[in-house]
Amino acid sequence: MAVDLPADPAIRRILVLKWSAMGDVIIASALFEDIRRAFPDREIHLNTLPVWQPLFCDDARFDRVWAVDIRNRRHPLRAAGRWLWTVWRGHYDLIIDLQSNDRSRALVTLATWLGRVRWRIGNNRHFPYNIQPPPFPHDTHILMRMRAALNAAGIATATARPALTIPVRNRERAAALLRQHGLQTGCYALLFPGCNPAGQLKRWGAARYAELAWRLRAAGIARIGLIGGADEREECARIAAQCGDWLVNLCGQTEILDIPPLCERARLLVANDTGTAHLAAVTSTPMTVLCGPTDPRRVKPLGDNVDTLQAELPCVNCYRKQCLHHSCMALLSPERVMQHLYRRGLLQERGR
Repeated sequence: MAVDLPADPAIRRILVLKWSAMGDVIIASALFEDIRRAFPDREIHLNTLPVWQPLFCDDARFDRVWAVDIRNRRHPLRAAGRWLWTVWRGHYDLIIDLQSNDRSRALVTLATWLGRVRWRIGNNRHFPYNIQPPPFPHDTHILMRMRAALNAAGIATATARPALTIPVRNRERAAALLRQHGLQTGCYALLFPGCNPAGQLKRWGAARYAELAWRLRAAGIARIGLIGGADEREECARIAAQCGDWLVNLCGQTEILDIPPLCERARLLVANDTGTAHLAAVTSTPMTVLCGPTDPRRVKPLGDNVDTLQAELPCVNCYRKQCLHHSCMALLSPERVMQHLYRRGLLQERGR
């Protein structure tokens, strides 16, 4: 059934759901842009998890951003009840469920029964969604599924990369860090050596990142910076211990929205498959993402400035949590990464 929801004047209040994970939330921010453009004069609310609510603290696309810890294991029924109460009081005409997992489907079903929400858009072809995307292969990038669901509702999807509003405070913090550490525009590279603690096999390894930092410096990049969160302090410390004072360890010194303005002025970025790589993709800075056990077709950050590098092995994209040999990352040598950066034109061969 073809519909054109933006042309429906009965739709006055819209709820957009996107809970997790960090990378998927940031990918979805491109769709938030498309949704606001499609409904410029409607009231739009965003429901996310408390941990991601700060990403949208100054976001003018939303009239309200509200969060419920829907994954609360101690009080799951209380969290679900609070979510339903909030939705019931919201009197939404349209729910756009960009999460579309079992939990969100169940809650949207209950909300439909309680509040008679007329339109429900979902990423998959199941009840309670009455606007759904066509069937897709399993390895289809999540963005394609999201875009197809919106297109089925008459919502155009043209935003090419994540779109976040960076508060002035975070831009000033980033500028202060750049001055403090002598990171001059176009003269430094940023490395993202960590990842979620549950995905250790996605890490390339401290020794390889340290060697890459030395090679980048020899290729003419004066300063190298490390970006990471609390779970990545040890990994970043091991890299810093193998390098000189030209390496700047920013791990633990940044707030989440400091990262895009730090990336804006960098010459290049190299990252594991990690949520902060998606955050860096808010900028147009060239980035290479190193993939091993995860499928680049599914995890690649948005933007034509982003590419991926992966070894050719039968066991790639295994998504395992444990592995005895970790060959997928071992075969991505620092030399191979450097060759890739030269081929992209991000480094200048010496003597030319």
